Amino acid sequence: MASYTLTELAEQVDAQLIGDAACSIVSIATLENAGSGQISFLSNSKYRKFLTETSASAVLITADDAPFLAPGVNALVVKDPYVAFARVAQLLDSTPTAAKGIHPTAVIDASATLGIGVSVGANAIIAAGAVIGDAAQIGAGCFIGEQAIIGDGSRLWANVTVYHRVNIGKRCIVHSGAVVGADGFGFANERGNWVKIPQTGTVTIGDDCEIGANATIDRGAIEDTVIGNNVIIDNQCQIAHNVRIGDHTAIAGCTVVAGSTKIGRYCIIGGAAVLNGHIEICDGAHISGMAMVMKPITEKGVYTSGIPATTNAEWRKNTVKLRQIDQLYQRVKQLENQLATVQKAQDADH
Repeated sequence: MASYTLTELAEQVDAQLIGDAACSIVSIATLENAGSGQISFLSNSKYRKFLTETSASAVLITADDAPFLAPGVNALVVKDPYVAFARVAQLLDSTPTAAKGIHPTAVIDASATLGIGVSVGANAIIAAGAVIGDAAQIGAGCFIGEQAIIGDGSRLWANVTVYHRVNIGKRCIVHSGAVVGADGFGFANERGNWVKIPQTGTVTIGDDCEIGANATIDRGAIEDTVIGNNVIIDNQCQIAHNVRIGDHTAIAGCTVVAGSTKIGRYCIIGGAAVLNGHIEICDGAHISGMAMVMKPITEKGVYTSGIPATTNAEWRKNTVKLRQIDQLYQRVKQLENQLATVQKAQDADH
């Protein structure tokens, strides 16, 4: 189990240390439940009450929260406690590796290239011409297709499928069940019969990305589907062919992005959102969960279209009214025409 003194942690997160510099930290916990040897954090003032009661050995806080610290509790004062918490959590991470060494049941083609320190789990398959970078981990049951590239330090958990010629960058994490590089949904219709269009592009994923469990990223029809650097895609998302996603964008679970859509940098897309195909989303756009985006977004801001849940009785009443909206529109239009006629007559009298 990893252990760090508060002095060592302060250096890692650029913090001002309050208290015992030699205090040893072995794990993280919530303010409410932390105990000896554990560190917690406060990033939301509504939880400040726990700061005065916590039994944590140390807490990550801002300077504004320091006066509320319980007596005897050590602190690391930082600009952003949540980011500092993420850094400390990485240092104390106890997650096992996706694979250790080369398992004897792994099938690795003689023409594949494995870097230094690569691990390949049980029953994994690495096809001809694939290149696996240094210290990469290929979990049990994974399939790496012909001429695919997995960058240095990337980790694929069990049963990930990476199709031919897909390029995944350095330090990426791909969770179980994800499929990268399956055919895009490309068909032509000939008098009612669907004619398949071969998807001859591929998928290129940048460095430091994370792809959630059972997410699917389709290969391009002719050109590539491109995911930028430090993009995070949650579980069960569908990214269609020829989509382009800019650096540092985050996409929450069950979102669907249709083909050839371009998403800018630093966008945040809520869960179960649907983005129409062949549109462009500008840098910095925030799209709420369950939103349906049918047109391009050209200005940075927050965009919402989902309907919040309500009681069934209220929903039924509102649905009845919604069905009558065309009748209401026609009545308003008729009244406006009548008002315009009256106004025109009054103007003629004057």
